[in-house]
Amino acid sequence: MSDLLDDDFGDPDKGSNAPEFTVSEISGAVKKTLEGAFGRVRVRGEVGRVFKARSGHLYYDIKDERNVLACTTWKGQVAGLAVVPEEGMEVIVSGRLTAFGAQSKYNLNAEQVEPAGAGALMAMLEKRKKQLEAEGLFAAERKRPLPFLPEIIGVVTSPSGAVIRDILHRLRDRMPRKVLVWPVAVQGRDCAGQVAAAIEGFNALTPGGALPRPDVLIVARGGGSIEDLWGFNEEIVARAAAASQIPLISAVGHETDTTLIDFVSDRRAPTPTAAAEMAVPVRLELLSQLDSQSARLSGALLRGMTRRGERLRDLSRALPRPDTLLAGPRQRLDHATDRLPAALKAGVQRRQVRLAQGSAALRPTVLTQRLDGLSARLKVQADRLEPALERRRDRARQDLDRLSARLSPIPLRREITRGEEALADRTRRLSAAGKDLLTRRTERLTALDRVLQSLGYEETLRRGYAVVRVGERIVTTKAEAETARALEIQFADGRLKLGATRTSREYKDKPEQGSLF
Repeated sequence: MSDLLDDDFGDPDKGSNAPEFTVSEISGAVKKTLEGAFGRVRVRGEVGRVFKARSGHLYYDIKDERNVLACTTWKGQVAGLAVVPEEGMEVIVSGRLTAFGAQSKYNLNAEQVEPAGAGALMAMLEKRKKQLEAEGLFAAERKRPLPFLPEIIGVVTSPSGAVIRDILHRLRDRMPRKVLVWPVAVQGRDCAGQVAAAIEGFNALTPGGALPRPDVLIVARGGGSIEDLWGFNEEIVARAAAASQIPLISAVGHETDTTLIDFVSDRRAPTPTAAAEMAVPVRLELLSQLDSQSARLSGALLRGMTRRGERLRDLSRALPRPDTLLAGPRQRLDHATDRLPAALKAGVQRRQVRLAQGSAALRPTVLTQRLDGLSARLKVQADRLEPALERRRDRARQDLDRLSARLSPIPLRREITRGEEALADRTRRLSAAGKDLLTRRTERLTALDRVLQSLGYEETLRRGYAVVRVGERIVTTKAEAETARALEIQFADGRLKLGATRTSREYKDKPEQGSLF
């Protein structure tokens, strides 16, 4: 680097003797000097623009009133950040300064990001709170009622802390229930992701399965500073709690501690112990209440039966006595008994009179008169039907004559004549169409023949060329012609056959004889 800062650069007379460096050498020297001079630094400022690339790298700016420092957190370092930078947050960034020669820029490779005091955390918390409230996640109508007596309770907390012991102890005292514990980290950088995964995992269980789904969830943690409780202020935890289909009780910190999960949960408990009290009632109180209700029910039944018995006795006094009710029917029965013999006698007499009248109507004279009357009526009806039958026969003959007239030879000849004329017309049209098609095909064939003649090799033969064949195979080289026994040459006006040719060795022995070629 001392060579780059040599005094010769400031003297124009010695400029020609200054050493030359490549751009990469200059960039490398600047990067080496920058990283060696600063090393690991801590920078405090306000977060500007934040951009997360598809590759997972995080790019953002740290700025004050006058300057801006570009920061980069690589994909493998993002998971280790305690706080993900957001625009407008005041943070302290720790990392190493380096240079990026491809763009002549320097930036800070940030390995750690932490809020610049509690004020920055509270400002960020207030910003998230307003955002979630604007989305309606805090609305009262979204809150679900807790089940009165849950069978299974899911607890999301640390398995080694005092919180889980307090919850189990309180549940055992009040109402023993089956408890499923999902162990998570309750502070640190892994807290938010594990708590959100636990809530989603409990919701993913199948009701009544091998591992049954809880009826109510408790997310619990003991008290601590705002930094210790910050995992429950992360947006991922708040959204997981809001999306839970299982009623959720938040019990994070002490009564004075407030986190985002308290606003989106269905109920907030001041302490984990209070959350257990909200989840289940007291068993002894339920037994006492059951005994009280049973006693009240027995008393109500006894009083109801007593009142109905009194009412029944009052109504029975208003009813008449049985003897009074039966007196009238008895009198009617006696009166009907007295009238029955006379009514039987009168009925027999009426039937005897009707029998005598009926037997008189069955005498032979009466039957003969009835048959004569019936014959006369039949004759009158036959006289009426005969003219009608004649008229129907006349109409049938007329219909037959009309049909015969329609079937005479003259109409048949007309139909035959029209058919012959139609056949002759179609024959003429078909013949004309056939001639037209034959003419078009002949013209097309003539045109194709002309094209064939112009493109064929016979036209080439007329220009002085010839085709040499051995049998039906065309000879194209001198070697083939020398070895052939007989040749056939085609000229424009015909073909010429030649006898067996001598081999190339014979031509060498007798050079005085000429060759065909």
